[in-house]
Amino acid sequence: MQHRRKPASAAAPPAAKQAPSRRPTAPLSLAGLVVALFLVATFLYNDDRGGGGGSDLGGTVALAGQARARSPDLRVLHQRHEEDQVAEGGAKQSAAAEEAKQQQQEAAAAKESHHHKQQQVVRLPAGCELYQGRWTFDAAGEHSPLYRESECEFLTEQVTCMRNGRRDDSYQKWRWQPHGCDMPRFDASLLLERLRNKRLMFVGDSLNRNQWESMVCLVQSVVPRGQKTLQKFVNNGSLNVFTAHEYNATVEFYWAPFLVQSNSDDPQVHSVMDRVIAWRAIAKHAKNWKDVDYLVFNTYIWWLNTFEMKVLKGSGALRSNKGAAGWSKYALVDRPVAYREVLKTWAKWVDRHIDPNRTTVFFMGMSPNHITPWAWGNDGGIKCAMETQPIVNRTEPLNIGTDWRLHGVARGVLARYLHRVSVHFVDITGLSELRKDAHTSVHTLRQGKLLTPEQQADPKTYADCIHWCLPGLPDTWNHFIYAQIVSAPPLLPDH
Repeated sequence: MQHRRKPASAAAPPAAKQAPSRRPTAPLSLAGLVVALFLVATFLYNDDRGGGGGSDLGGTVALAGQARARSPDLRVLHQRHEEDQVAEGGAKQSAAAEEAKQQQQEAAAAKESHHHKQQQVVRLPAGCELYQGRWTFDAAGEHSPLYRESECEFLTEQVTCMRNGRRDDSYQKWRWQPHGCDMPRFDASLLLERLRNKRLMFVGDSLNRNQWESMVCLVQSVVPRGQKTLQKFVNNGSLNVFTAHEYNATVEFYWAPFLVQSNSDDPQVHSVMDRVIAWRAIAKHAKNWKDVDYLVFNTYIWWLNTFEMKVLKGSGALRSNKGAAGWSKYALVDRPVAYREVLKTWAKWVDRHIDPNRTTVFFMGMSPNHITPWAWGNDGGIKCAMETQPIVNRTEPLNIGTDWRLHGVARGVLARYLHRVSVHFVDITGLSELRKDAHTSVHTLRQGKLLTPEQQADPKTYADCIHWCLPGLPDTWNHFIYAQIVSAPPLLPDH
């Protein structure tokens, strides 16, 4: 059967029916128109507030860019923080380094200043004889006293006469004026620079302790509170030590009333009636004087109790444990002879053991007593009590009981038995004889206690005409020592 070929159009699958063409859109309703206008107005309003024209996409991109600009990457923040920390640490290190450098410069400048002052030498006029002169009254107090009693916390009651009831202070205002020159101005800081890293020691009896207290008060005035201390009765009670810590300097007192050994060497219990000396025995005391840079010796007042001195026989007693019985065998020797032998023992030790390039040695002249008021024309006086003026305008020789034989012995021994070491003899005796007004008198202690009003009213029994008020005469003695120290070249470097 012959099939009829279908037309091509019939072979293809039927296509989807086309949607019938729409009619033209009908006009919008009134409500729709209002809504459309509202939306267009809102869009235009927001677009205008955004500050820029363009499409919504452009505004969105711009806002995103601004957001990114305001919010940088966290890695950038960490990097900047680390950089800031490094910069801050560098600045701190730089500031610390600068501060350390400044401190080093200041320390170097201070060291240079100290060194300069240590090397400073105060020249005394040629031919100036310090110990020949006169006492002049300094009414205005421009030069005397060199310190105030109330300003020195280290003074003991034995010497604080004003605090103990003395009413006049004129004894503080007398200044020593040498003939033909002036005393160099006392500069405590200059003296302390000379004493930096060094020791100054007074060795002797209670009058040297009196002078030691004066020196402590003279130097402590320039040492700040908290930088100075005083230790008493160290080294078995024989040593008192004042320390100026900033200077690493000490001013010390060592108890040895005869310089050599005696039965009175106990620094607190030495009121021995029969005083006996061992005039060849000095090593026990002298071992405490080694490595001291400035030594000031004295011995005199304890020699005046008797005309003859008791001198120990042999040396075995010193090595025994017999106590007081070990001093029972002695010989009586004339005072000047015994004094000469003791000073010979001392001088030989000094010449053998002292290095003159490192140590300066002084020997103090005799400190006089004033117990004979008729000797200075006060026939009705009682010892030194109520004396308020020095002895002035005197043309006749003054005889107040000083044993000038011992003065001559001391000068002779220093000249004959010292070959390597030059010892400065501080000749205070004659000028101190004039100062009958300067003793502690009844304004002092007796057996460790202040005198009562009843005792003060009995000067014949209780007046102390041996020791001196402070401030007072011992300040002048120390002024002499100061003049010798600062007018000499400095000692060798610290050892």
